Amino acid sequence: MRKMTGVRRTVAALLIACMMAPQVLLAESAIDESPNEWAMVGDLLVARPAGLVLTAGGAAVWLVSLPFTLLAGHAGEAAETLVLGPGETTFMRCLGCRNTGYTHKDVDAIDAARAEDEGAD
Repeated sequence: MRKMTGVRRTVAALLIACMMAPQVLLAESAIDESPNEWAMVGDLLVARPAGLVLTAGGAAVWLVSLPFTLLAGHAGEAAETLVLGPGETTFMRCLGCRNTGYTHKDVDAIDAARAEDEGAD
């Protein structure tokens, strides 16, 4: 009887996970990269300091594990996972955005303004 309860729970959990998978995938594709002011404030006050702490902590863990990862030949992977990943998430994304990388919106706006000024002269 106990095995049946465990099997039922496992099947129920698997069924729920299968039903939620399309929703999760749809939500990831619907991320808006023009965040509102509350997302920016939350990012500035919560996410960026937490990312800074994670980057510093990752650097410390990487430094402690460096002799072992050098012997194994995976120092680059460890640095990428422990230091570069959190650092990129902290410093290389717009305020309030979820995806890393620069959007170049400001650069494009400046270039357009300069082109207008040159066209007016």
